[in-house]
Amino acid sequence: MTTVTAEKYHGTENDFLVLPADAPVPDRAAFARTHCDRETGVGGERTGADGVLFLDLDPTASPVRVTMTLVQPDGSTAEMCGNGARVTAVWAARETGAREVLIETPAGDRHAVVQSEGVTVEMGVPSFDPADVPLAHDHDGPLIEEAVEGLPVTAVNTGVPHAVAFVDDVDAVDLDAVAPPVRHAEVFPDGANVTLASRVEVGDEATDGAPGDPAAFRQRTFERGVEGETLACGTGAVAVVAAAKRTGRLDTDGPVRVSPPGGDLVIVVPDDGPATLTGPVEREFEVDLEVLEP
Repeated sequence: MTTVTAEKYHGTENDFLVLPADAPVPDRAAFARTHCDRETGVGGERTGADGVLFLDLDPTASPVRVTMTLVQPDGSTAEMCGNGARVTAVWAARETGAREVLIETPAGDRHAVVQSEGVTVEMGVPSFDPADVPLAHDHDGPLIEEAVEGLPVTAVNTGVPHAVAFVDDVDAVDLDAVAPPVRHAEVFPDGANVTLASRVEVGDEATDGAPGDPAAFRQRTFERGVEGETLACGTGAVAVVAAAKRTGRLDTDGPVRVSPPGGDLVIVVPDDGPATLTGPVEREFEVDLEVLEP
């Protein structure tokens, strides 16, 4: 039996197995499907994971560079993952001592800074352009608060496509029921993550029990590739703020708190530059995992 040593990390409870890209894993899809399974996968406080990060580090570059490949629990490869990028930055910092990391992803290069209070990742400029989301060729113009399978959504690409719906209370919606039809809707030829958001007003209670503030949202996301809800989604948090600005719910270039079930993230979506995502990262443990022969 062949085994490889992996590390388990999470960013606001969005959890990943981390391996160097040259680890002897000939079938990455099978490895991810096996060890990310929430019932039978890798152990720890939570069984399974939201994906496997295969990381190719160049410590001689300035800043150090890491090519990030995220293989999801269904065996597919994601173009971008905000929380995965934060985990990647912390892993690279542990390996090299560097605090600035350039992360190469299929969605483009992402600059990250590791600090004691959290990791900040540049997330690119959110796009509502139908070709970027992408939307079906016969859809006329951006999809802004349009009914898709009964859910009023705004479509935006923040590295991956998101269908964002603003609701009164994210916990009052059966996400597992409403999300799959939207995720597979014909208007999204590549599929879409489905993200619900509700505004937290001044005086309301946030998910962490702290007082609310004028620029805060709660979030829940059904992730494409995971095919279920994750406890946090960084690209989804950026999508919430971008969609809130586009639909007139938010008018600020300053930091916005977005709170998925796994904790608080800080998002900045300026009018004239790339968005940023800031949040904590924790290393959980190291583990030897079986590699299935092809």
